[in-house]
Amino acid sequence: MANPIVAFYKNVSLIWQIIIGLILGAIIGTAIPAAAPAVGILGSLFVGALKAIAPFLVFVLVTLAVAQHDVNRKTNMKPILFLYVIGTFGAAFIAVLGSFMFPSTLTLVNNPDTTLNPPTGIAQVIKNVLMNLVANPFAALTTGNYIGILAWGLALGLTLRHASDATKAVLVDISNAVSMIVRGIIRFAPLGIMGLMTETIAETGFSKMLEEYGRLIFVLLGCMGIVAFILNPLIVFWKTKQNPYPLVFTCLRESGIPAFFTRSSAANIPVNMALAKKLNLNEDTYAMSIPLGATINMAGAAITITVLALAAAQTQGIQVDFGTALLLSIIATVSACGASGVAGGSLLLVPLACSLFNIPNDIAMQVVGVGFIIGVIQDSAETALNSSTDVLFTAAADIAAKQQESANPPV
Repeated sequence: MANPIVAFYKNVSLIWQIIIGLILGAIIGTAIPAAAPAVGILGSLFVGALKAIAPFLVFVLVTLAVAQHDVNRKTNMKPILFLYVIGTFGAAFIAVLGSFMFPSTLTLVNNPDTTLNPPTGIAQVIKNVLMNLVANPFAALTTGNYIGILAWGLALGLTLRHASDATKAVLVDISNAVSMIVRGIIRFAPLGIMGLMTETIAETGFSKMLEEYGRLIFVLLGCMGIVAFILNPLIVFWKTKQNPYPLVFTCLRESGIPAFFTRSSAANIPVNMALAKKLNLNEDTYAMSIPLGATINMAGAAITITVLALAAAQTQGIQVDFGTALLLSIIATVSACGASGVAGGSLLLVPLACSLFNIPNDIAMQVVGVGFIIGVIQDSAETALNSSTDVLFTAAADIAAKQQESANPPV
């Protein structure tokens, strides 16, 4: 007789297993909070395994994709990059409108973390990105520096284009082996997410946070929801000329939900790779666009930077005109693209945006402290939006390219 647990894993779809894991985690976290440390280990192991394998997976896939790339085969990277930029700027602009409609003031923390070192300007953000580009390749792999991983994977792949077929066959075998490991890790997603949910409910809680910072959270989540359910579908419809919502909901369900609980775009790269393969996208394209999206496609980060900067201005009684707010959208777009190159992510780029309004750095750092307080909700939703959009825009560009090929078949 087959083991019922094994039979369940084989017969029930992964998304339903994850939903069951969420429900069990919420029940355990609420009813048996003392069990949270033990159950939470499952979440830590799951996220740790994803983070560990993701850099090597990206390096191998990018190297293989470039080494085997046929110069006559389109990869659609230019339209994907365009969608990334348009989506991020649109998110920042929506955040401006949301902040104007629902202005927020903050209860600033008394003791901000003064050990944090935010960037002092756009030039520093760009410098950080460029330095990551030429970082030691082994250090890039061990620290999860995806800009460096992409750069060295691209360089190695270009040099291996002239390698023997036997060498390329070894690369294919390594890629298949790493992909198999990833699939094995993803099969444990329901248990991992159950552990993450249990720990979140038991240790953090939402009641006090929602009471004190409810309006700010409402603006942040409202803007992210508009981007996810209105702006992104409009962009996809413009690109594909077909109903975008089946694809949007697929990406949110199969990429956004895991990203919400792992709170790590890097950890979600293997999930997105698996989803892109499931959607039958061009592997040469998604092998590069997914890790690149995890680095520069930061609509959620742009929203966070914009909303918190405007909340800081409103708290200080600073009147912001529309022209300045538009400039803030551009700064937030550029800054968000460099968020992964700055320790602390999007929150540490808030002082950079605050400098546009001449807000003192000590006040700006207190706003960062508020960001960390609401981070359990803000960061989860931000990561879910960022990560799911990586697959969404990659798929949209791939669909549009296939439509164009069908309409104009080669003679």
